[in-house]
Amino acid sequence: MTDDDAVTDENAATDGAAARDEEIAGSPQEAPYDASDEADDDDLGVTLMSEDFVGIEGEDPESYDGDQLELAERLSLRRVAGIRTDLQDITEVEYRQLRLERVVLVSVWTTGSQADADNAMAELKLLAETAGSEVLEGLIQRRKQPDPATYIGRGKVAEVREVVRATGADTVICDGELSASQLRNLEDEIKVKVVDRTILILDIFAQHARSAEGKAQVELAQLQYRKQRLRGWGGNLSRQAGGQAAGGAGIGGRGPGETKIETDRRRINTRIAILRRKLRDMDVTRETKRAERHRHRIPSVAIVGYTNAGKSSLLNRLTGAGVLVEDALFATLDPTTRRAEAGDGRVYTLTDTVGFVRHLPTELIEAFRSTLEESSQADLLVHVVDGADPDPAGQVDAVRQVLGEIEATDLPELLVFNKMDLVDATTRLGLASAYPAAMFCSARTGVGVEEIRAAIEAALPRPEAEVRALVPYSRGDLLDKVHQYGEFVTQEFTSEGTRIVALVHADLAGEFRPYLEQ
Repeated sequence: MTDDDAVTDENAATDGAAARDEEIAGSPQEAPYDASDEADDDDLGVTLMSEDFVGIEGEDPESYDGDQLELAERLSLRRVAGIRTDLQDITEVEYRQLRLERVVLVSVWTTGSQADADNAMAELKLLAETAGSEVLEGLIQRRKQPDPATYIGRGKVAEVREVVRATGADTVICDGELSASQLRNLEDEIKVKVVDRTILILDIFAQHARSAEGKAQVELAQLQYRKQRLRGWGGNLSRQAGGQAAGGAGIGGRGPGETKIETDRRRINTRIAILRRKLRDMDVTRETKRAERHRHRIPSVAIVGYTNAGKSSLLNRLTGAGVLVEDALFATLDPTTRRAEAGDGRVYTLTDTVGFVRHLPTELIEAFRSTLEESSQADLLVHVVDGADPDPAGQVDAVRQVLGEIEATDLPELLVFNKMDLVDATTRLGLASAYPAAMFCSARTGVGVEEIRAAIEAALPRPEAEVRALVPYSRGDLLDKVHQYGEFVTQEFTSEGTRIVALVHADLAGEFRPYLEQ
């Protein structure tokens, strides 16, 4: 290529870029959305409201519930201020434009205060960003219940369609579990992909699963969900491009593989059966380890809590386990069990479990049941809560609800509020008043961790059988077992052996029978 040709190409590229800039500047994506352009056909002609919630004049919106609002105001969509994803620099902007979906969030607010609705929307935003999305807009509608046909009502669907067109979004995420017909109706009207909260959470799990068991559990949950909605997505399952190859398909696109509609139900049932067999086989190893710990009566402690509450960070502080710590939702899907030693020498285990979330999909609870049973079979639950979250009480309730579903509510619980380095004194005082038995720490700084360690050790089940024995020096292995699984009351070294009084579990007490003293 000659120099003149290069100059000509460069000029052409410059002219093309300028033309594209002009085209973008004049595109509908940049045009401001005017709600007056289209009247609502079924909600009294009410249009999309501005960022600030308009309530009854002269009253604080927090002082009344939705039923006291004017009908027009109650049914309006409300834009949520500050919901848009904050892009930090030009590199991140370019990355997101190339890789990430541009989404609009939609939520129906049925109960609770306006603050509850905003907190739920903020959590949906975190979930969407964790899945790999740029959030463009968040819309909330107050309704007594979601519309059975379109979730938000057909009039509001038209408004959402205008917002999608104005922002250039390619996906709408609804904060609820939608039926097949709701998904189909919304996509037909809005003309972009629509996913619900369940699809979103399943997609995050699909991205974060690392072990063979975790991947199988996620795939099983996806198949169980999609099996119920085959008819809702038309004549194919094109959303189900397999695994990492589906990166371009975005949220809801990571799944078990494309099939034709006339055979997909049979194939899904076959695949579900295969996955369940695989998971049963994998669970044999876990059961073997559990049985070994049970045989030696090793106390077990499970760390449970809301996703991103700092469970892995606390485990690392307590054991130095080196578990992945990431400021992201559902960073830990595979349970991690580590050995710990109490101050008196007793051994116990600490297990970091998968995080919970409000409205955790039933499919995930069923698919991860064998993993969640690590919590239900523990001797003690350390329930970690993000003390800096706007709604820590909501986190506590959500976790306890899931624990109830796996029959773990009767276990001893140590409630721990983490991230207290981010909490002011007034908030801490309020938490201490609401939860008098709770403990407080910062896993990041280490403040309060030693107190939690001491509380865990004090709550561990203690051996109940007392043995008085003269153990010959040739059986030092028995003394080692007392160190690990029991407690010495007294020890005396004699010429014949070690005379001990110890507390051990019944199984271990039987091994001392030849050396018992009257």
